[in-house]
Formats: sequence, structure tokens, C-alpha cells
Amino acid sequence: MDSTSKPGGTLQSDDAARKKTAGILLLILVCIAGGFGGGYVGSSAKLGENGNASLLIRENRQAAINESQLISSIAKNVSPSVVSVDVTGQSAEIPDFFGVGGGSVPQRSAGTGIIISDDGYIVTNRHVVPAGSTSVNVTLSDGTQLSDVSVVGRTSESDPLDIAILKVKDSKGKKLQKATLGDSSGVQVGDKVVAIGNALGQFQNTVTDGIISGFGRSVTASGSNGSSETLQNLFQTDAAINEGNSGGPLVNINGEVIGINTAIAGGEAQNIGFAIPINDAKGIIQSVLNKGVFERSYLGIRYVTLTDDYAFQYDLSVKRGAFIVPGNNGRGSIITGSPAEKAGLKEKDIITKINGVNIDEKNSLTSLIGRKPVGDEVTLTLIREGKEQTVKIKLEAAPAV
Repeated sequence: MDSTSKPGGTLQSDDAARKKTAGILLLILVCIAGGFGGGYVGSSAKLGENGNASLLIRENRQAAINESQLISSIAKNVSPSVVSVDVTGQSAEIPDFFGVGGGSVPQRSAGTGIIISDDGYIVTNRHVVPAGSTSVNVTLSDGTQLSDVSVVGRTSESDPLDIAILKVKDSKGKKLQKATLGDSSGVQVGDKVVAIGNALGQFQNTVTDGIISGFGRSVTASGSNGSSETLQNLFQTDAAINEGNSGGPLVNINGEVIGINTAIAGGEAQNIGFAIPINDAKGIIQSVLNKGVFERSYLGIRYVTLTDDYAFQYDLSVKRGAFIVPGNNGRGSIITGSPAEKAGLKEKDIITKINGVNIDEKNSLTSLIGRKPVGDEVTLTLIREGKEQTVKIKLEAAPAV
């Protein structure tokens, strides 16, 4: 007899009871299976997370190994082109205290240089071989000492480009390996770089790495003799640069020299070093390699590099460029007989471009001119009395100082 269900009714047939029991058992089995499956999925996800972490660790480890191998390879390839420079200067007098002591001792200093030709030309900093140096020796990466070395030339103390050229006259039969010079105009903030040099004047070919932290920097550098010099258009790097590194190479990941290490920030600053972009020295380098003479291109003007403050001070609408300042005290700002005078430049002219390249925080006038060898013709874009015009000018060698 079929059962009927009424509100509140409880009567069931045996067949219905069996069906209900089977349903309950099925539900229990489903719950057990679901729990097992959830646990399996959860454990698999955990294993996946651990697997991803392990993969990340392996990738980081491999990246560190690759970077270490890269730096090692750069050091191996570039170091033979890096020399230690040892300089003996004019003697310093020792005071005579009550008849005890007195006399003089030679001044010695050390720096670094970069071989730029297989016949012995080396580029370094001016302050490494200052005026008054009586002898210069270089030590190759294999320890060979060469004493027959001359100073071909150096920029003047007032020049913001701190460069000197040396020449090895007798290499003692050693084959000199020249460095590969890169193009510093393409350098970007964040680029990986390696610095090599004679750290502290005693640790030859020390290798440090870092990045380009900035460019277009201007700094006032102090020498050990109390002198100071204003340097422009420098790279800033966090690659460790120490005393003795001056004149050494700052290279990119291709092993190309893109800078010449030249200064470090003092005081409480940490990991702030500066290097001259190699392009700024190429005009001099080409002159030496092509003609065997040290020549520095110049325009022959006295100017200030415009900033917002200078533009306000001189009441100028143009805020970037090289402003030829008005002369004072009978001193003109256009040097007599200079390329600038011959090209008709005038005081209060604002030079805004050289060959289409803007003069700004990244490129000073001196830097852009320094990239060109003597004899090159360049096009200046300038503002005169509110109107833009162009002037062609043939570069000449700066007078010897």
C-alpha cells in the first residue's frame, strides 16, 4: 500500500526507508571525497607555492652568478689596458727647528691611467700629473714597471676638463693593449658600470661595480695641495671610487670605456663618485693620436651656464644656454684673436645649441666643444637681441698656459 504524506505525518514504507538510508550513505561518501579532494588541492597549492619560491631562489642565484661572471669577464678584458701611475713632484721643504732637521724631500703621488694606443699613449687626470712633476712611472697590469714616460700635455688649471696625456717611450718589449672607447652620449641613469683603478695608490687594478646614478653634475674638487678646481658635466656613480682611482676607466657592460674616474664626494657622503664622460675628452685624444700633439678646442669666450637663477639675475627670457657675460673692469668677454671674435660673437649673446645639441644640465658648452678636434667647423645656434640665428665657427687650439 502506498504511503501518503501529510503535514506532520511520519509513516514510511520499508522501500522508502531503504532509499533514504542509501541517500544518507551517498551523502557521507560525497563529503568524505570532497574533504579528501580539498585537502589534495590545498596541499598541491602549497607545493606549488614552495615550487615557485624554489624557482625564484634558483633564478636569483643564477642571476647573481651571471652578474659575477660578467664583472669578472669585464675585469679580465679591461685590466691589461689599465696602468698605475706613480709621480714624483717638486721637493717640499722641511722646516729647520733650532738647527735640527731641515732640507727637502720629493713629493710622491699615485693615480691610474688608460692605454689608448698600442704605441704608448695614456689618458689620465690632470691632477694625477700636476705641473711641477719631475718624473712619471707607470706599472702595467702584469707588474712591469716602465720609467721612460713623458707628459705630452695637460689642460689648464682653470679648464673644467681634468685631462692629461702621457706617452710611454720605452715599453721594454711589452705589447701594450689599448682600451676600447665607448660612446658616453648614450649612457642612461641606472646603467651598470665597473670602475677599475689603483685604489689608495697601492692596490693595483681594484675592481668595483655599481650604476650610473646621475649625469650633468658640476662639482668643486679639492686637491691634496690645497688647490681646487671646478669640474662640469660629470657622471655620478655609486661604484666605489677611492683616492688613486683618478684617471682610471669607468666601463659599461660591454667593456667599453665610457668615463674617466676623477673625483669622490667628501664629508658624510657615501658611494658618490664622479667620472668625466669619455666623449668630452675625445677631441684631445683624436688630436694626440692623429697629430701627436696635445690640442684643446676652444671658442674664446667668458660665459655662465644659464639656470633659472642666472636667467632671473640677468633678466633673460631664455633659461638654458651659455650666456656671454658683459665685460667689466676693462676686461672683455670675447678674447682677442679667438675663434669667437673671428666669427663675430658678441657680449650678451646666448648660445643655445652646438650642432643642434641643446646646452643644458646634461651638456655644457665646454663639454660639447671639447668633443670636437681642432680644425672642425661647428654650427652655433644663438639668441641675439631676442632673435635666433646660426653662426658657423672653426675651432682652434686653446693658447698654451
